Amino acid sequence: MIKLAIRKVKPDEESRLREWMVDLGRRSAEVRETFAQEGVRHEQAFLLKTAEGAILIYAMEAVDHERAAAAYRNSTLPIDQEHRRIMAQVLGERANAELLYECVAESDAC
Repeated sequence: MIKLAIRKVKPDEESRLREWMVDLGRRSAEVRETFAQEGVRHEQAFLLKTAEGAILIYAMEAVDHERAAAAYRNSTLPIDQEHRRIMAQVLGERANAELLYECVAESDAC
């Protein structure tokens, strides 16, 4: 299942967010270690520029998002600790988004 997090980026923190995303790309082995711990298969991060500022759209595919969130919250891996700290520094409030359509495979009908 795919889950999106949509958050406003704090003013003057976009460059720090960009640096961290580049860092994550360089540290892909560590990221994959967190994936194994959390049951995550795939992540993507998009930056959307708006008149009101930047918005981060974070997409994550996992079998069980509650399990993934708990594993992330409780993780002692250095990269997870750093990720929590940096994301708290750079992200503001949730951005409002209206879900217009969703459909999943046959087992969970549309």
